[in-house]
Amino acid sequence: MTDYQLGAVESRFADIIWENEPIASAELCKLSENELGWKKSTTYTVLKRLCEKGLFANDKGRVCALISREEFYSRRSERFVDDAFKGSLPAFLTAFTKSKSLSADDIAEIKKMLDEYSEGNK
Repeated sequence: MTDYQLGAVESRFADIIWENEPIASAELCKLSENELGWKKSTTYTVLKRLCEKGLFANDKGRVCALISREEFYSRRSERFVDDAFKGSLPAFLTAFTKSKSLSADDIAEIKKMLDEYSEGNK
């Protein structure tokens, strides 16, 4: 999968699949109608697009994820840092913290993550 971008509606649709997978395509159509107001044809059009992006598979009317939500957002975040900050996580954090302050809990969690990462890479 190389395209890590989803529009707001595609993201909501993907979330519906991730929350319910594996799911029958007929049930997905019902959920899409209830939650997004979509017709069956719209559901299948967007599903096809997301299958082509490598997120999901529709095999014999059963839809399942090829990549987890966490993995998708991880790859998308990594690509954003690569594109916007030349892959520099410190540059991203500097930019992020200029407009948003970190709570003491945020800082503690980041420190813990860094400590665990350091210990795992010895």
